[in-house]
Amino acid sequence: MSKWIFTMKIITSLLLLTLFISCKKEEKTIAFDDSIIKDTVHDVIIRPVNPELLKDKSDSLKLYYQKLNFHEIWYLDENRKDLINEIKFCYQEGLNPRDYSVEFIDILEAKRAELSDEDIVKYDILLTESFEKLALHLHKGKLNPKELYTDWDLKPKEIALSPLLETAIKEKKVASTFKEIKPNHIVYQLLKKSLIELDKFPNTTFSKIEIKKDKIVLNDTLPEMVKIKKRLAYWNDYKNKDSIISWAYDTLTFKAVKRFQARHGLLQDGVIGKGTLNALNVTKNERREQIFANLERWRWYPNNLGKQYLIVNLPQYILNYVVDNDTVATHKTVVGTAKRKTPILTSKLSNFVFNPTWTIPPTIIKEDLTPSASKNRNYFPSRKLTIYNNKGQEVSPYAWNPARANSYRYVQKPGYNNSLGLVKFNFPNNHLVYLHDTNHRDYFAKNFRSLSSGCVRVENPLILAKQILVKENAKKWESSEIDSIIKREKTKTVSVKDTVNIYIFYWTSWLENNQLQFREDIYTLDKELFEKLRSD
Repeated sequence: MSKWIFTMKIITSLLLLTLFISCKKEEKTIAFDDSIIKDTVHDVIIRPVNPELLKDKSDSLKLYYQKLNFHEIWYLDENRKDLINEIKFCYQEGLNPRDYSVEFIDILEAKRAELSDEDIVKYDILLTESFEKLALHLHKGKLNPKELYTDWDLKPKEIALSPLLETAIKEKKVASTFKEIKPNHIVYQLLKKSLIELDKFPNTTFSKIEIKKDKIVLNDTLPEMVKIKKRLAYWNDYKNKDSIISWAYDTLTFKAVKRFQARHGLLQDGVIGKGTLNALNVTKNERREQIFANLERWRWYPNNLGKQYLIVNLPQYILNYVVDNDTVATHKTVVGTAKRKTPILTSKLSNFVFNPTWTIPPTIIKEDLTPSASKNRNYFPSRKLTIYNNKGQEVSPYAWNPARANSYRYVQKPGYNNSLGLVKFNFPNNHLVYLHDTNHRDYFAKNFRSLSSGCVRVENPLILAKQILVKENAKKWESSEIDSIIKREKTKTVSVKDTVNIYIFYWTSWLENNQLQFREDIYTLDKELFEKLRSD
């Protein structure tokens, strides 16, 4: 009996094992045509690519090899040559050819005729990987801004790699395919030209210029002027080589300093102070790195900015109104401080608020209002601020409790001296920022204008608002309608029906009138970005 039971247990175990094996998912094997194809038109053979070699590759790469029934992609010399050229010259886009295996590819291409079929197939896969990687980096950047910054609100750019590769290969348009996916904005194109122009300067090593005085002014005489003149001459701002060894700060040098200051966004007063000296001490290599960083940022931005848009360059302190690729208006701006940075974003203008009230945001409540009002309750009436509790009831300044400062709402009445001024430009964003007028209109006379709490203040904003509205409805807005609204001192919201894109961007270098332009990196982003570009 026990023997029978033992036998049945064995049978049962075998049955269970068989069932387990039959139920276990079998690994799918991809069938492929392993034959060699002869292309009689181009007189080449097209080798099979074993799917096993693609296991760890991208989905788009696998997909395209599958479309070709797992055969070579880069069998034509013409296509390989174009791809290799794009890789070698990607330096002109601010990218590093080594990131795309350029040295290894060069070696393999040189001895391709001697390679085994297996090695040619592996080389083919490497070329496809390099194509995909370079295409991605050229289109949307090597780095992801959302992983680098918390205050960058840019929509991610997408690209379908498989159809892109298909077009490039079938139509033998590798070079033109890459051209189409690169940013086409004029600033990006001129940045590339800047790189070419910068490379024309000799690789001269300069010692750091240091002065004991706070500043150097016209007619000063000191030995450091020789170094300054040489530096100005190097950058083609100083033309008089005859007096280059003179210690005198003469008129010709004064003019050269002003030219240099203009190219660097400095106050053009001819005074050689800290800002001018710092700019003079920046090396050619540092400027090259700066251009690389700016090229990368422009790959993050949308390729098509639209027919009508407002674009702010934060380090330049400038807003441009662009219609059909023509800049129709330029306005000075005041932007966020390094501590309260203006976010980089894209959006669409939704409305204008004339005679706006101002509700104080949490950051300013914490860092400005609470400390100041705790010392002097006159802070509120002096700024025409009304305090409301969480029930919407008005609270006297003397009943205000600083320990509960964040539980109140603080609203400033409309008027010329309102912190938002006479008009606010609203657009959807995640950072509670907008464009607006200001009560500190004197700030626009300053050269350094990184002075706001995060929003962008615009000089003469009523003129800009009218220009946009007139374009939308000339009959209604060409007259003095806006002036009438302002005079009534009542808050009025005017919707914008036309699509007006909003871009708040950041670039510190460009080419203008064939002259290199550089601006202070107010948020110190350039150096760190370049280092990440080269380390990743």
